[in-house]
This record gives sequence, C-alpha cells and structure tokens, in this order.
Amino acid sequence: MDSILLAIAAGAVGLVAAALLVWRVMRQPSGNEAVREIGALIQEGSAAFLRKEYSILAVFVVIMFAILAVFIDYNILGNATIERLGAGGAIESDGPWTALAYLAGAVGSGLAGFIGMSIAVRGNTRTATAAQHGLNKALQVAFSTGAVMGLTVVGIGIIGVSALWLIFENPNVIAGFGFGASSIALFARVGGGIYTKAADVGADLVGKVEAGLEEDDPRNPAVIADNVGDNVGDVAGMGADLFESYVGSIIATISLAFLALSAGSSYSLDEPRAVLPLVIAGIGIIASILGLFLVRTGDKADMGKLLWSLRYGIFSAGALSLVGTAIYINSSPGLEFKLFWVVVTGIVVGQVIGTSTEWFTSYEGLKIGKFEFNPVKWIAQQAQTGHPSTIIAGLSIGLYSTVIPALAIAAGIFVANELAGLYGIGLAAVGMLSTLGITLATDAFGPVADNAGGIAEQAHLDPEVRKRTDALDALGNTTAATGKGFAIGSAVLTALALLVAYTLVTGVTTLDLLEPKVLIGTIIGGLLPFLFSGLTMQAVGTAAGEMIEEVRRQFREIPGLREGLPGVKPDAARAVAISTQGALKAMIVPGLIAIVAPIAIGALMGAEALGGMLAGSIVSGFLLAIFMANAGGAWDNAKKYVELGNFGGKGSDTHAAAVTGDTVGDPFKDTSGPAINILLKLMAIVSLIFGPLFI
Repeated sequence: MDSILLAIAAGAVGLVAAALLVWRVMRQPSGNEAVREIGALIQEGSAAFLRKEYSILAVFVVIMFAILAVFIDYNILGNATIERLGAGGAIESDGPWTALAYLAGAVGSGLAGFIGMSIAVRGNTRTATAAQHGLNKALQVAFSTGAVMGLTVVGIGIIGVSALWLIFENPNVIAGFGFGASSIALFARVGGGIYTKAADVGADLVGKVEAGLEEDDPRNPAVIADNVGDNVGDVAGMGADLFESYVGSIIATISLAFLALSAGSSYSLDEPRAVLPLVIAGIGIIASILGLFLVRTGDKADMGKLLWSLRYGIFSAGALSLVGTAIYINSSPGLEFKLFWVVVTGIVVGQVIGTSTEWFTSYEGLKIGKFEFNPVKWIAQQAQTGHPSTIIAGLSIGLYSTVIPALAIAAGIFVANELAGLYGIGLAAVGMLSTLGITLATDAFGPVADNAGGIAEQAHLDPEVRKRTDALDALGNTTAATGKGFAIGSAVLTALALLVAYTLVTGVTTLDLLEPKVLIGTIIGGLLPFLFSGLTMQAVGTAAGEMIEEVRRQFREIPGLREGLPGVKPDAARAVAISTQGALKAMIVPGLIAIVAPIAIGALMGAEALGGMLAGSIVSGFLLAIFMANAGGAWDNAKKYVELGNFGGKGSDTHAAAVTGDTVGDPFKDTSGPAINILLKLMAIVSLIFGPLFI
C-alpha cells in the first residue's frame, strides 16, 4: 500500500509542478493590443469548439455509463473466469463500480485536454512577445506551456488509476477507467483533427497558392480557424490521446499481473507485479520534472542544436527514471531484477522509434561522415518537377519509414517476453511512456510556437520574431512526429497486452488462423484501420472543400480584402463555424466503429473471432499509423525547407508543389494517423470488458 500512496504522491507533485508552470507562463507579458486581440479571437474560438464537442460527448458518456451500470454484472459474467483462474473471487465486482470508473476516466481525459488547451491559448501570445527578446526566451515560454500539458496528463492519470486500484483492488474496475479515457480520446482526437486540418488545408491552398499570401496573413479568412485548430486538435486532442495511452499501458500491465497468476494463487493489493507499473510511472514523473530544467538553447541555434536542447532533457529524464526503477526493483521483495531490463527494453525501443522518426521527418536528417540520409530534402528536391513528384516522394518515404519501428517493436516484444513472459510486454509499454511528462511537453509546445508565429504575422511584429517562431515551429513538427512515434509504439505494446488479458479472461488459449472464424475476424480487424482512416480523411476533404469555397467567396465578395485596404477584415467567425460543424458531424461514425465492431464480432462470431479481429487490427493499424505520421511530417518539413529559400523559395512552382504535399500530409499526420493508435486500444479494452459475454 505504501508504494501505491507514493505513486499518488508523485502524481500530486506533477500537478503542483504544472500549476507552478502555469504561474510562470502567466507572469510573462501578453503583448501589445493587436497581439492580445488576435489571441482573444483564438481563445474564444477554441473554447466554443470544446464546449460543443464536450456537450455531444456528454450524451455518449451518459449512455455508456448506463449500459455498464445496468446491463453489465461481473458477479455473473466473471464466474467462469474466477473458477478457471482460481483467483479466490478477487475479480468479482458490480457493474456500477466499473461504470463509475468509466465516468472518472472520461472526465480525466476531457480535463487533461481542457487544461492543456486553456494554457496553450494563453501561452501563444506570450511566446510571440517573448520571441521579440530572443530564441531561448521564446523556447522557455513555449516549452513551459507544453510542459503543463505533459505534467497534467501524467498527474491526473496516475492518481486516477492508483486511487481506483487502492479502493477496489479490481482489474475490471480500472479497465473501466481505461475505457472512459479511450472513448473520449478517440472522439477528441478525431474531432479536433478534422477541425484543424480542414482549416489548415483551406488556408494554405487558397491563401498561399491561389492568392500568393504569406502564411498566417491577416487577410486570409481561414487563418484564425487554423490557429484555433492548432489548439483543439494538436493540444486538446493530443492531450486526451496521450492520457489514454499512459493509463492504458498501466492498466494493461496490472491486469496481466493479476490474470497471469496460476490457479489457486492468492492475490492482494500489494502484489509486487501489479504495483510495479504504478511505481515506475511515479518515478518517471519526478524524473520528467527534473529533466524540464535542462531544456534551453542559444539565440542563434540551428535545427540540430535546437533538437539537442530537447534531447538533453529527454535523455536525462530517461536516465534518472532508470536509476530510480533499478533501486526500487532491487530493494523490493518479490521482484526479480530482470524486470528492470524489461523497462530498459521499453525505453530503448521508444528511443529507436523516436530517432527513426527524426531521421525521416527532420530536414537535418542523418549525417555520418560524408554520408547523408535526408528524406525531407529529397522530397523538397522532387517538388521541383511538380505536384505528382512531391506526392510520390512523400508516399515512398512514409512506406519505408515503417521498417525500423516494425523491427524495433518486434525485437522489443521478443526480449520482453523472454525476460518476463507476457507480463513483460505490458511492462515494456509502461517503460516506454514512463517519462511522458517531458516527452509530451516536447510535443505540445509545437502548436504553441505555431500559434505564436501566426500571431506575429497578423500583428505585424518584426520579421525576426516570425523567423524565431518558425524555427520553433519546425522543431515542433519533428518533435510532434517523434511523440506520435512513441504513442504508436506504446499503443502496439499496450494493445497486445490487452489482447493477452482478453484471452485469459475469455479462455481463448490460441488463435488458429486455419479456423475460418478466426481468419475472418483477422481480416476484418486488418480492414478496420483502413476504413477508419478513409472516413476521417474523407471528413477532412469535405470540410476543407467547404473552407476553400468560403475563403474564395470572401476574397471575391469583400471589397479590398485581397488588397489589404485599411479597415477591411475577413469574416473569421464564418470560417471557424465551417470547421466546427464539419468536425462535429464527422467524428461520430469513426468513433462508434471502435466500440460497435468488437461487440458485433464477438456477439455474431464468438470470442475466438474477436481475438483474431484484435490481432489483425494491431498489425495493420501499427504500420498504417507509422506510415501516415511519418509521410505527413516529412511533407510538412519539406515545405518549410523550401520556404527557407531552397529550390526557389516562397512563391515558386516548387513551393506550390511542396504546399500540395503538405496539405495531403496534414490529415495523414494530425487526423487519421494518430487516431489509429487510440482505435487499437479502445477496441482491445472494449473486448476485455465485454469479453465474458462471448464465451
């Protein structure tokens, strides 16, 4: 029990540190009147979208709460499992407790996103103002803003899981917490992703290519909607996403620690293997806070130095986390030291995936002596021969960027299983996400820097300010892609751990592909990520089309807007409304797929077919998510590389082709790709909760 209380205390320390960072950010100057006015528009649009989104999700949460509370009775459904595992009845629970945990998970996920967005829409103006005084000053403000998100996610996450485990000592109950987190995360990520990319595509294609305007030009009606999208998609949606990833890995590992007990074994609150993931997460929070102090850079840093300014913090936090984990495992009776090497495996696999992502999405690339591997520069070079060449180049980069992450995950699964069996797979995922407090900060600061650049452009600040924010934005694109790599890699390990837990709960000991039902389930599972991605891409395309027509209409019908005559302003509210309506309408069906599909397959074809479906979705979803995230990130930074003055620079035909690649890549990397990892885990946790129905 003492270890669980320490984990809760670590979460509380994380939340206190987040509050101090909020105070630090809010002390910074918010800028002149023009900066504050633009910031207020972004803040109002972001809050309005989140209110509408959460009001829709509240209806879904209430319905799901009722289903779990009224129709699911684990005292009945769990009897066969209890008898088979000989767990002494520890799995018994009433549906209402799981429903209550579901509600807590949903609220926690939504709260994490809301807090992160609330500080982001205030940190953006302060980052723009700080950039007037140097690059390091701007980095400190933007990074502190992003760190609020990171520490809030891990703080709320570990307190929620630890408290429920302390109170109920029941895997079914904490699985409900994960279900709530996953369901909200999927809708938030999809809704926010559709919003932000519809606005971004409309702003870029009409503003840059057709009208020849600079990015974030105040004459462009879609600019404010684009800035709002950075917050509702890349901050609020991402926060809910990684909250779900974090708690999902912990819950899956605790479930495996319990379910893997041999028949007749006793089970207690302080079972060492169940408590270990909570302790590792707590140690990671403290290590992340210490690592935050090491992030700083010079005022004339290039991309390589900027990347290393973040790596120092991340690598230091990882090293401190490993030291703390080694000490705890070595001093804890009932734990073998080989579990430490499982945690190391998770962290190493995460770093391999993250470094690989950097190679494929940063225009620094990989340099070893005279050898240079630089996919981003190659895409920019291909853009010289037109739009098709740009698309082909980005697709090829995305496709073969899956090789290293796939091999790394395969090696990680093998090593973790050899060291600690199936339990080790879940523990490796916990290790990979143990320092999420700082790795998420390196992800979340990117949208803040992007917003700061837009505000600087619209408020007509000194061009040097935009240059500094663009440097941070380009860095944010790379770190965001790295963060997505971590999230996707951990999603595979977590989904696999949940699949193992599902097989133990349902008694499905093997998945025989020669059995037609299992094979059918596997094929359907492989299909679902493609169907899901198709629906979300279509939604972005439809909403972007409406946005493009609206921007064209305003340029055509508002006298003096294109020319920038004094006092003439675009109707930004109309553009915000188009993105809002498109996102909220389109997020429902993709979100329901993750919940309806497992229940339908299990009810119609049985537990074995559902197991096959989960396995098929993990394989196809992992590779598709990596492909989309890396292709999108590479296209984005190829455009930025051209905008630095390479291959003709802004306004050239090369630039137009690069913008096309970026607009195709935007929904890849910010809508469909990152949402797939939530899809995998949500389907797995729904299967774990409802699995006993299909025995």
